[in-house]
Amino acid sequence: MTERLQLIEADPASAVPVTVLAESELEGWLQGQPPAIAGWAKAQGFKGKAGEVLALPGANGAPSRVLAGRAAEAADLWRIAGLAASLPEGIYRLEGGAEPQAAALGWALGAYRFERYKADKRPRPRLVWPSGIDRAEVLRLAGAIHRARDLVNTPAGDLGPSALAAAAEEVGRAHGATVAVTAGDDLLKQGYRAIHAVGRAAADPPRLVDLVWGDAAKPKLTLVGKGVCFDTGGLDLKTAGGMQMMKKDMGGAATALGLAEAIMAAGLPVRLRLLIPAVENSVAGNAYRPLDVIPGRNGKTIEIGNTDAEGRVILSDALVEASKEKPALLLDFATLTGAARVALGPELPALFANDDALAEALLAHGRAADDPMWRLPL
Repeated sequence: MTERLQLIEADPASAVPVTVLAESELEGWLQGQPPAIAGWAKAQGFKGKAGEVLALPGANGAPSRVLAGRAAEAADLWRIAGLAASLPEGIYRLEGGAEPQAAALGWALGAYRFERYKADKRPRPRLVWPSGIDRAEVLRLAGAIHRARDLVNTPAGDLGPSALAAAAEEVGRAHGATVAVTAGDDLLKQGYRAIHAVGRAAADPPRLVDLVWGDAAKPKLTLVGKGVCFDTGGLDLKTAGGMQMMKKDMGGAATALGLAEAIMAAGLPVRLRLLIPAVENSVAGNAYRPLDVIPGRNGKTIEIGNTDAEGRVILSDALVEASKEKPALLLDFATLTGAARVALGPELPALFANDDALAEALLAHGRAADDPMWRLPL
């Protein structure tokens, strides 16, 4: 994993120093540097503004030092993530201006590449592990996030419902969890008619993944993730442009699985349950139709207005099952509607909650991690 994160053990003295500076800090820092460094920075117009990066050339033409600007309030995590994605091949070390723990995680996240189908993998910049940090936490969080990204990026031809379930089983085995998978017509026998209806037209049968981990006496935490591995829209067929990126419609499941992996790896004192309804919304003679009425798991019926609103249909069965245990906390993740993107843009996820205190806590944690959300009314 450390190789993929581009974090290495090396002699810091042999690495290129990286200094992160806010605009207000630059002048004072330059005053303490050799004239060649101060002169080069001024000649290149480096101001220390957010997003600015200046490489000072060494005798062989390779960077001998890197300066990176940041906004005064910017988080070190994303500032360093940008460097991991933009610097040339080489070995670097943090010299100052960034909180080491956040910087190491940021580098690991910025180093992410989806290269499953690439034979030629070019050399990358690598960072010497900062001293005095919790490496296990970096590996734990970055590993879980990389897994979620890999799942989202994998084409649907290689990640259908069965493969998504297998990924959850792999994570569960690694951490001693119990994983049950209900598939195909067994969903009908178990009362998951909504999941079955959406996924029955696909060659890869629908299924429900149910992962359980931890001490039953601890607080119950349940995660639910929408696992639509590809969404044609069903009989209410999407346009070609609207369908093209629908391999990502299982992003909620990927997020929930990544979070579950991080929780288990950290050994948090909870009783964790993860539910993933995994389907492909396909077109065939047995596809579910507009105005079909489907019995839900809670005894209520669902009339289908549009087959391209399949996410809420499969989530209904999973959420009913999740609620039966009355968990202390229930979180679900879903790429549920393009309307959220219209309202908030592509980078800011929508948050819905029926508990104001919980919503405020989640928003505060998001701000602290520089990974904000925006609450919308429920």
